[in-house]
Amino acid sequence: MSAALARRPHRTIASPSRRSLLLGAGLLPLTLAGCGSDPTISDDPDELVMWYWDRSASPKLLEEATAQIPGTQRTLRADVIGTSFDTKLRTSLAGDAYIPDITYINSNNALYFTNEDQFLDLSEFGADSVKDDFYEWKWDLGKTPTGRFCFFPLDIGPTGYFFRQDIFEEAGLPSTPEDVSAAITTWEEWIALGTELREAADAYLVNDAQNIFEGFLNSSPERYFDTDDKPLYLQPDSAVRQAWDTTVAAIEAGVSAKIPRDRGTDQNAAWASGRTAGNIGAAWWTQVLEESAPDTAGTWRLASQPVRPGNNGGSFAALPHTCKDPEAALAFITWINSPQNQAAAYQDVQLFPSTPASFESLSYSGDFYGDQNPLEFFSTAAESVPSSFISTWETMISGTFTLEITNVETSGKDPQRAWEDAVAQSEKVLTKRGITT
Repeated sequence: MSAALARRPHRTIASPSRRSLLLGAGLLPLTLAGCGSDPTISDDPDELVMWYWDRSASPKLLEEATAQIPGTQRTLRADVIGTSFDTKLRTSLAGDAYIPDITYINSNNALYFTNEDQFLDLSEFGADSVKDDFYEWKWDLGKTPTGRFCFFPLDIGPTGYFFRQDIFEEAGLPSTPEDVSAAITTWEEWIALGTELREAADAYLVNDAQNIFEGFLNSSPERYFDTDDKPLYLQPDSAVRQAWDTTVAAIEAGVSAKIPRDRGTDQNAAWASGRTAGNIGAAWWTQVLEESAPDTAGTWRLASQPVRPGNNGGSFAALPHTCKDPEAALAFITWINSPQNQAAAYQDVQLFPSTPASFESLSYSGDFYGDQNPLEFFSTAAESVPSSFISTWETMISGTFTLEITNVETSGKDPQRAWEDAVAQSEKVLTKRGITT
């Protein structure tokens, strides 16, 4: 360990003690502080403090910034927040104490839209100068409904369809990535292929219906709400309703293995045994699959999912309004997320880059996916991910729809009754919040 790291170790932070858990629901107004953050966040006036979670940033790059943030006279102290990241951050913001200068935020950044004034608009400090380095759709996800750019893009999770080539081939189905991609350009074609797979090989396209429902919406330019927080899912032809009907059709066709998400061991066993011959997954799932089904190495391939690629996962960086030096903090964010350093972060902790130029310096040498290169596949897929808007309120109601689609799959609940229950529960939540009447 370097001397600099010895002076400024990475730390795991416990829950802040002041006004703990004030924002249990995550949506109460936060009070703006009148001055800088509580000095106890750092005793060093030249030090910027960053909060992140394990493996959300490259330790090697953090070590370099710990000695000195390139291009500035500041140093960095990177604190690992072990659990309940959002609760700790929101509690600190609400209590005007123990607020970091820089914070990472997961893919749920929409949770903070209602309190966007707690964060600086990075465009005011020159962030737009690097905008062209990033996938446009990812950059757009960092904007609030009012147009403020508060959330800087970090990694991404472009999606595709993972499938067992050996099982598809034995079933007499299209089995090369090119042929499978061509055979499933629509969700109807994908379900039809799954029906053939089930009949010929007694295998399933995916483990659960939630994978289908989320895979559809994650690739859709429309989601639950528009930018004015007007519910879209109530419209007969909404993307949410289309995702629902498509998933119900897949359930009725018997192409999912009906293994719920909470039975992770069973899901892994299904992939390992070949009972389930596929999954709609993001770039980060390549590593998950290699670790959960190592004996299947060489049998998996990647095909384009129906209609278009989507995105599942990825994170952001933000500067709380109390940041002691926004220019230096932004200098750190743009430095650690440059194409060169995103490539380094991928090699270090497998964070999939949101900067297309990163792939020019990356290579893949594994054979888990035969002669296919997952880096090339997903970087190409990322080019076609549509821009979409994720509302704060989506984070409050989307779980209701996935719960009810699971009830249809595993309990045989009537699909229309399940839809009506999901809508009723969502309306109850939104009415309580004053979003609908």
